[in-house]
Amino acid sequence: MAESRPKSRTLVEPLSQFDLSHYSRSSPIRSLSISPISDCQVLIYIGTQSGSLILLSLDPTAATTLHVPNTTPSQQHVSFLKTVSVADSPVESIFVLDDVGKVLLLFCDQCLFLTDSLLTQPLKKLGFLKGISVIAKRIRTSDSESTNLLENNSVSSLANASTSTGQRLLQKFGSGIKANGVKVKEEEQHCRGDNVFAVIIGKRLVLIELVNGSFVILKEIQCMDGVKTMVWLNDSIIVGTVNGYSLFSCVTGQSGVIFTLPDVSCPPMLKLLSKEQKVLLLVDNVGVFVDAHGQPVGGSLVFRKSPDAVGELSMYVVVLRGGKMELYHKKSGICVQAVTFGGEGGGQCIATDEECGAGKLLVVATPTKVICYQKVPSEEQIKDLLRKKDFKEAISLAEELECEGEMAKEMLSFVHAQIGFLLLFDLHFEEAVDHFLHSETMQPSEVFPFIMRDPNRWSLLVPRNRYWGLHPPPVPVEDVVDNGLMAIQRAIFLRKAGVETAVDDGFLSNPPSRAELLELAIRNITRYLEVSRKKELTILVKEGVDTLLMYLYRALNRVHDMENLASSENSCIVEELETLLDESGHLRTLAFLYASKGMSSKALAIWRVLARNYSSGLWKDPAVENDLLDGCADVMSGREVAATEASKILEESSDEDLILQHLGWIADINAVLAVKVLTSEKRINQLSPDKVIAAIDSKKVEILQRYLQWLIEDQDSDDTQFHTLYALSLAKSAIEAFEEESGSKAFGTQMGETRSSGYGKNSIFQCPVQERLQIFLQSSDLYDPEDVLDLIEGSELWLEKAILYRKLGQETLVLQILALKLEDSEAAEQYCAEIGRPDAYMQLLDMYLDSQDGKEPMFKAAVRLLHNHGESLDPLQVLETLSPDMPLQLASDTILRMLRARLHHHRQGQIVHNLSRAVDIDARLARLEERSRHVQINDESLCDSCHARLGTKLFAMYPDDTIVCYKCYRRQGESTSITGRDFKKDVLIKPGWLVTR
Repeated sequence: MAESRPKSRTLVEPLSQFDLSHYSRSSPIRSLSISPISDCQVLIYIGTQSGSLILLSLDPTAATTLHVPNTTPSQQHVSFLKTVSVADSPVESIFVLDDVGKVLLLFCDQCLFLTDSLLTQPLKKLGFLKGISVIAKRIRTSDSESTNLLENNSVSSLANASTSTGQRLLQKFGSGIKANGVKVKEEEQHCRGDNVFAVIIGKRLVLIELVNGSFVILKEIQCMDGVKTMVWLNDSIIVGTVNGYSLFSCVTGQSGVIFTLPDVSCPPMLKLLSKEQKVLLLVDNVGVFVDAHGQPVGGSLVFRKSPDAVGELSMYVVVLRGGKMELYHKKSGICVQAVTFGGEGGGQCIATDEECGAGKLLVVATPTKVICYQKVPSEEQIKDLLRKKDFKEAISLAEELECEGEMAKEMLSFVHAQIGFLLLFDLHFEEAVDHFLHSETMQPSEVFPFIMRDPNRWSLLVPRNRYWGLHPPPVPVEDVVDNGLMAIQRAIFLRKAGVETAVDDGFLSNPPSRAELLELAIRNITRYLEVSRKKELTILVKEGVDTLLMYLYRALNRVHDMENLASSENSCIVEELETLLDESGHLRTLAFLYASKGMSSKALAIWRVLARNYSSGLWKDPAVENDLLDGCADVMSGREVAATEASKILEESSDEDLILQHLGWIADINAVLAVKVLTSEKRINQLSPDKVIAAIDSKKVEILQRYLQWLIEDQDSDDTQFHTLYALSLAKSAIEAFEEESGSKAFGTQMGETRSSGYGKNSIFQCPVQERLQIFLQSSDLYDPEDVLDLIEGSELWLEKAILYRKLGQETLVLQILALKLEDSEAAEQYCAEIGRPDAYMQLLDMYLDSQDGKEPMFKAAVRLLHNHGESLDPLQVLETLSPDMPLQLASDTILRMLRARLHHHRQGQIVHNLSRAVDIDARLARLEERSRHVQINDESLCDSCHARLGTKLFAMYPDDTIVCYKCYRRQGESTSITGRDFKKDVLIKPGWLVTR
């Protein structure tokens, strides 16, 4: 249950008032009702204690300038139309039936009267129902939630007990009775059900409907005595007595108690809240919300006193008591506004509102006066809260209006932006930007004037929207801070003099410094622009956002963010930033910016300068600083970073002159990066190999080799010039590496071990140069082997020489190198196998046994050769070749195996020869048997295909013994029988003496 507490918000303002003392001096007001005719006219019906009905006309469009509560309204917007004296008893209730243009009156003498809405016709007394104490009109929210009583109930007359047989028969067939007793047709009674009422007559609850100016009884339900108030919502009728509140179903007639009242309590009171489709039940000073089924929903309201009357105005409940009016929020229960319109003890107050519950007009009455109030427009309410610096309440109201559908989403965004600007000028920058981000309609260009002074490139993009004129025009944030500090100093002085100001108390107790406020403002505006650049913006606005964001990053010295923005896809204007970044020393950011805009030449020039400055010590190297701090060795040096960024630009560039211009200094820093630049696949047009080779420094041998390798292997170049150049370069490097390694071993050092173990750390290749040379010499056939051989002729690169001699077809020299120089028997034997001639093995055997240059015979290698390939050698030649000095025990086993294999091959050949002769004889015999076969044909013999008698016709017989006539034979063919078997593909094998099935 929410607690009520007053809030200083102007929700309603007085529009007009009317004094009835001039028209009915001795008769106070008893009842009240209003009926909106149009936007510019509202009819006010006033029922008096003396039984008169007064009609007033109000013009709600006449705007008032009064925004202060408790002011006296004027009488110029309301006019007196007519008064009618009806009866001597007071007018208890007035119902305006707008759809039929009628007004229904209930008097204290328990009689109903009906008249037209303008009181031009005489009042008609409805005398068929007497003794009515309470009447309520049915409110239907939708057809699905309410029942059509005409379809679900038989129409009855007033006196069920005394109805005649004919009347009961008419009721059975669905007929009804007019108020004057005349029968009417059912289609005349069947209307929409908008003018259906419930009346209390003694202990009876009678449901009636107004049809064609007369009432028809729909249903009668047994009720209780002492009903004081009643509402009818959909199918539920809630009644209130001094004992409590009960609910009746208009469909079933069943009833139930909602809750009972204390023994001592104020009279019951019900208020139908049409907007929420709820009912407010009053228990003394507490209002309880219930739904159409009588179930409590949405909490309750606590008023200061038990009210005289209750009304509804949009999201608020209006209560009147003792000449005061209070407006309570339905959901929060907070008293939003209190208005005094009459003196204490002036009699009971009355209130009425528009039936829809969502209107903007409220009419209250004292015994002698009628006062009209209109709801202050939502925008004016929000403006009033903003002027009072009550920003939370303003945004809460706006969100509530948007949730209730009374404010567009765009208007909520407008309010967020307005609050953001007010907070910004009040130096609450973080909260201001939060509201900016909540606004979906605010343009990022609206903050441009806070960053850069006018005029500038984007001055025309700034919307000239002052919103509600509650904040000053935008100025640079420095001026905002200065003006705010001056206001704080002025407020401190006024506070000492006892004058209250609107400046935040936190600033007065602890005044901030200018530097703190500037940093806070720039940081939060930066936050707003960072979010804004992710939205869909126009090109010009994008340029402004990114360029000014770079300004703010520089002001905050956020170098990392500057470089990220410059290196990513951005819309920065270079002309606006290059001077600023150059003078402030942010060359890396400027280089990234140049590169992102395609200004590669300028970007590369900056990276070259940075690399030179790092190497010369003019600038501090971040890698050195990090090593000193934490000993980290993985941080790239400043020179490597500059070379890396430059290489990224060159990898995508197709400008040969630009690439070759900067290739040198990049290669000096990192050869791998230089290779990436030359071999990049990202560029559209590849570089000219001749120009690249000519531009590579002769000392950068590995770069040249890696580029040539890329041309040959990746680009499939078949230019013999490149292949030869690559081979010569590798050969030269291999000779130098071999000589360096040999020299190191000669001096007894371990340089070779260090080189092999650490190879590749400072090299762009993963394998030694000699291995690369061997692989290339074997795989390529496009280089000139003689040129390479001339280069390595005097070196110790024997395997490379063997590969080259092999290319030249000099088999003897290849075998000599493999067998005698490298002593690689396996390679030598493999080469003999590639030659494919038996004399190659004999030549190799001669080399093993007759070594020259004073070298001893290689008996073990000779034995290995005889063991592996002796079967293919001529034993006589082998015996002639064997040296007399060769130990017999080494060759005896091998020679014996050679002789046995020779004999085995001879005998195996004889077996194969004899088997072949046997197969040939068997085939000849089978052919002879087939030719000597005969067949007997008689008069009963038939063709297996056409089943015609053969007689003396020509016929043919297939190997599967099928017989066909000559005509079918021509059609079938000689290889395919009538069974479908093709003897050319599926050979028929018959058993013989050697070949069986």
